[in-house]
Amino acid sequence: MYNFEFAKPKTVEEAASAMAAEGAQALGGGQTLLPTMKQRLASPEVLVSMTGIESMVGVAVRGDTLTIGGATTHAQVAADAADLYPGLAALAANIGDPAVRNRGTIGGSLANNDPAACYPAGALGSGATITTNTRDIAADDYFQGMFETALDEDEIITSVSFPIPEKANYQKFDQPASRFALVGVFVAKTADGVRVAVTGASNEGVYRWTEAETALSASFSEGALESMSGNLDDMIADLHGSASYRAHLVGVLTRRAVAACG
Repeated sequence: MYNFEFAKPKTVEEAASAMAAEGAQALGGGQTLLPTMKQRLASPEVLVSMTGIESMVGVAVRGDTLTIGGATTHAQVAADAADLYPGLAALAANIGDPAVRNRGTIGGSLANNDPAACYPAGALGSGATITTNTRDIAADDYFQGMFETALDEDEIITSVSFPIPEKANYQKFDQPASRFALVGVFVAKTADGVRVAVTGASNEGVYRWTEAETALSASFSEGALESMSGNLDDMIADLHGSASYRAHLVGVLTRRAVAACG
């Protein structure tokens, strides 16, 4: 590690002021940023912790929308959203291990946008809205490629709002060492149709599988996806799985998610 300044603001306004400093970077649970700093792959001059901002912690329902504070841990989402949005709560309950779930935050995960993270699939599959200290960003506009988002450098994710669907389920094939998704698929059925978001599979990061959405909107059943698989041209190929293997898993996990929705 190396020397850096540390700020722990109590309000969003104080955090925004701290983030205006040269070389400042937001810190959620630190599950990605701190290991990256230890490897000298990132070297922020100021770390601005979001965990002391009470207004950014918690789970609440307003009408048919579930709103989660940006500094809320995965463990709290898993517990507090279990009866409100079971599909999303189950996703949170299977992120990493207990240590990660009790430190990592939804805002940190979405800001990092790891191509194998679970929350991006939940947000994109739900049609969520990411709220920052300056604006609202629709999930369809927010994710812009591997580790890329619509966030400006000094923006802070203050909350994430999820429309609660009629049915939803997340299926993940774990990479056993990291517990990241080798492939993960989030399916949400709403009154307006079906959304399917895939993580872990594509070189472009999380994406919507529009062909599956069309098929499932016409007939929400496993049979509607018979013989369908992901686009081979876009799939990641590495030591954990070939492009064809990941493409096959996209189809398998989507069918499993539909079946689990009942």
